[in-house]
Order: sequence, then structure tokens, then C-alpha cells
Amino acid sequence: MKWIAEQRFWMLLAVIILMAAAWMSLSRLEPAAGQEISSYPYTGFRAPDFTLNTLDGEMLSLVDFQGQVVILNFWATWCTPCRLEMPALEQVQQELGGKGVVVLGVNTTYQDSSSAAAAFVAEYNLSFPVVLDTENHAASAYNVRATPTTFIIDSDGVIRHVQIGGPLDEVFLFSEVEALLGEVD
Repeated sequence: MKWIAEQRFWMLLAVIILMAAAWMSLSRLEPAAGQEISSYPYTGFRAPDFTLNTLDGEMLSLVDFQGQVVILNFWATWCTPCRLEMPALEQVQQELGGKGVVVLGVNTTYQDSSSAAAAFVAEYNLSFPVVLDTENHAASAYNVRATPTTFIIDSDGVIRHVQIGGPLDEVFLFSEVEALLGEVD
């Protein structure tokens, strides 16, 4: 009798796992052939657009970089992994910035401050654009729950990689970006 109960348990567990796998497969959100890719902050979806102020007070939108590969990095000044990955991001900007790649830093100013962000940019001598997300609009649109969070967006505006946490290194960033640049050639 005990053997039959154990066998039923394992069969029920197998059925539940198979049903869960089928549900995940069938409920996957992917556009049909020829259908426009909708905005959603996950791999394979169009990157949600946003408009935020730079440290200089200029308005900057993600769509301003259409046609380029964008490394969209959400960061905060108090975040140690953010500090550790900034040199790698700056190196990518320096080496590939003129070749169709842009690093765009989004300071999560709603949990930081614009003065701290300005000091951070000066300390790391960042040459890439930095915008201030003072009201959590961009981070919310991208469902950012931790810093750093980085999205690599192709030249068509589609998210190709999402990295939660860090620090990212140069080897990873260059390999991801150069693969996307190779698709354009």
C-alpha cells in the first residue's frame, strides 16, 4: 500500500511539472511573425522609451540613440558594484563610442541625489551621458529592483541582454556589444 501511495505521489509530481512547463511555454510573450515588437523590459522586447534630464538640465530620450547599440545602466552612488563596473562602462564608451555604441547611465536619483550623482560622474571622469531618474519613471518602466541593472539594446531598439547585479567587466561588455555590431555589418 505504501508503494502505491509513493508511486501516485511521483506520478502526480511529474504531471504537475509537465503542466507547468507546458504553461510556461504556451504563455511566453513573443510577437508573431511580422508583428511589431511591443515595449516590455525583458529580452526580446522593444526597450521602453523615456525622457529624463541630464546633469546639465537637458532633456534626453532613449529614442535619441536609435540606430546605435545602447548599454543602459541603472546605478546609484552608494552601490559598490556600480562603482566597480564604472571603469568598464567608461572603457566601452571610449573605445566603441564612435562605432555605433553608446553607454547611457541612469542614476536612480529617487533613491540618491543629483549632487551625489554629479560628484560620482566627476570622480570617475565619465564621458557617457548620464540622466537623472528623480521620480522613478525609467526604473519603473524597466522594472528595476536592484542596482546595478544593465540592459543591452540592439540598434533596432530591442533588448538583447538583461544583467541584474554586477559588477560587469570589459570582456563581457565587449563580447556582447561586438556581437551586436557584427549583426549590423
